[in-house]
Amino acid sequence: MGKRMRREKAICSCVSPRPAFLAPHSAFSCYEEDVWTEIAKYLDGKSIIMLGTTNRWFHRILMEETVWKYACLRDLQVPDPQHAAVKWIKLYASAFDGSHSFMFHQQEKHIDWMRIGAFFLDSPVALLTENLRLPIKIPQEETPEKMLRSCSSCLLNNIKTGIWIADLQLVRCPVCDLNTCDGTMQTLDARHIELFLSEGFRDGSWEYRLLGTHDIKKHAESASGGIFDIKHLNHPSTAEVFDLKSWIGKASDWQPKALIGHHAVAVNTNLQGNEGLHVKYHTMRAGADGEIVSIRISQQLL
Repeated sequence: MGKRMRREKAICSCVSPRPAFLAPHSAFSCYEEDVWTEIAKYLDGKSIIMLGTTNRWFHRILMEETVWKYACLRDLQVPDPQHAAVKWIKLYASAFDGSHSFMFHQQEKHIDWMRIGAFFLDSPVALLTENLRLPIKIPQEETPEKMLRSCSSCLLNNIKTGIWIADLQLVRCPVCDLNTCDGTMQTLDARHIELFLSEGFRDGSWEYRLLGTHDIKKHAESASGGIFDIKHLNHPSTAEVFDLKSWIGKASDWQPKALIGHHAVAVNTNLQGNEGLHVKYHTMRAGADGEIVSIRISQQLL
């Protein structure tokens, strides 16, 4: 019989070399809270949520208020308001979930919309105007109604300070009270970031009230409107809003345009031949005598 071959050495499995930084006694741990808090600064809201659902440890770390506050201020590009009445994760969702004011009320009137962005009202006084050309006249009359009639601008007091979200809405004219109009209306729609999370808004007890109206009874080259923090009227970013040539387009460009600054927002739509504009200003207060939490400037052709 032939000799049986003898195995000299047992077959051993190969072991990949381990880097020194992954050694059992290494000081590094993949569950370092500070590391993942820092990583979260580079993630958008959806990615933070997805990572937070992987396990309880990530959920605890990524649901911290500091994580969502940073994400909200970063993505909205606004300064820190120092105080928020609701959780930052809810504010983030309210700002980025694609919702707008007509989704909650008067849906049948709504046609289209676009998100302009966020700005910061640092003082409770704002200038509302349909005139975006310098020099800006600061109205001195006693009431907003008189201000609008005299110079198509008004100073608005008792506004809720903090972060505001601005949208450009296209709605059907029956929202207004011009019975002969069957066209559409352009609306600069601005709101405090906490508005959609407020019970008074959601249940409809807070309503828009007419602040005043103004008619332009001749051909209007454009339909414009702006909201400016009076404290920062001379801010460099506000000056960019008044530089109309840089953003409203040519006279033959009839697409709506918008520009947002740190403390201001404005819209403009160049118009074809017309007989004038009817401009309406609305505000919403947080209760009968509460702070102003939403502002609308609407324009329609006469």
